[in-house]
Amino acid sequence: MAQDDDISQQLADAVKTAAHKRAPLAIAGGGNKHFYTGEIAGEKLDVTGHRGIVSYEPTELVITARAGTPLAGVEAALGERGQMLGFEPPHFGATATLGGAIACGFSGPRRPYAGAARDFVLGATIVNGRGEILHFGGQVMKNVAGYDVSRLMVGALGTLGVLLEVSLKVLPKPAKEITLSFGMPAGKAIGTMNAWAGQPLPLSAACHLGDTLYVRLSGSELGVRAAHTRLGGTAVGNGDEFWRELREQRHDFFRDDLPLWRLSVPPAAPPLTLPGTWLIDWGGAQRWVRTDVAADQVHRVAARVGGHASLFREAHRRPNALSPLPTPLMTLHRQLRQAFDPAGILNRELLYPAQGAA
Repeated sequence: MAQDDDISQQLADAVKTAAHKRAPLAIAGGGNKHFYTGEIAGEKLDVTGHRGIVSYEPTELVITARAGTPLAGVEAALGERGQMLGFEPPHFGATATLGGAIACGFSGPRRPYAGAARDFVLGATIVNGRGEILHFGGQVMKNVAGYDVSRLMVGALGTLGVLLEVSLKVLPKPAKEITLSFGMPAGKAIGTMNAWAGQPLPLSAACHLGDTLYVRLSGSELGVRAAHTRLGGTAVGNGDEFWRELREQRHDFFRDDLPLWRLSVPPAAPPLTLPGTWLIDWGGAQRWVRTDVAADQVHRVAARVGGHASLFREAHRRPNALSPLPTPLMTLHRQLRQAFDPAGILNRELLYPAQGAA
């Protein structure tokens, strides 16, 4: 424990020195998500050495781990006790860390039905831009009055602080899961996903790809069997692999060379009028499109239905890769950055938090 405290202090001292010099720092973890953030200028601040599970209480459904802990290691420890991370985070590579998953705020197919990454964060320890070690939240739900500052770190891409530790609520693994497929066009699939989401069904994932709607049912043996009988559909033999390939973006859809855009929209929004190849996830709320149209056009299409867009994968990031924030939100964001990192040294080039944390 003393050695880990030493590493925490070393990271804090490095930030304090950089703040004094007003020298930018590039926070470095597993390096799996550079395709999203792009290369960040500044001296590298490697946090991967700050790793390990601090505490795990299976009966309380809470785990606390250092930010540099491999994500696979956290999931393996949970799996041994029949538990899991409810937001089903993508890894995008074997070296993914827990801190990277939280900093990016990405959630997997289970997100609409179990919750987003930020919904599972109970507490966090960070180094702010002054080099101060700060603790927020705790290890129980609703343990503080007012806004939970620890959840601000989810999707902030390290712009508000260097994550040291994160406490998370975890979930039991379901006793039974099955994936069903239904042949139908996108418009009908969107209506179907939204209708089923409003019914007492054990849904844990729903997406539309090509001309097929895929849904995953998770829960008790009896509940999943009853839902299957009610919905019908064709059982998918490799359901676990299908959702894993979707989550990790290894499906054929993601292998196209065209830029990949992510649109966050109201779940019931109709199919969007944008040329390209589409994949609809999160029960309609997350739309992926492969298209080479201008960024402004993508942003307009998303805004027209009350959503926003971000360029998720491309060889070279564009200056307008993220939808512009409304002035009040941008003002609030700048005020937050001024409070947490007044010298603006932490991942300086990332203007505002990732909207992947939806």
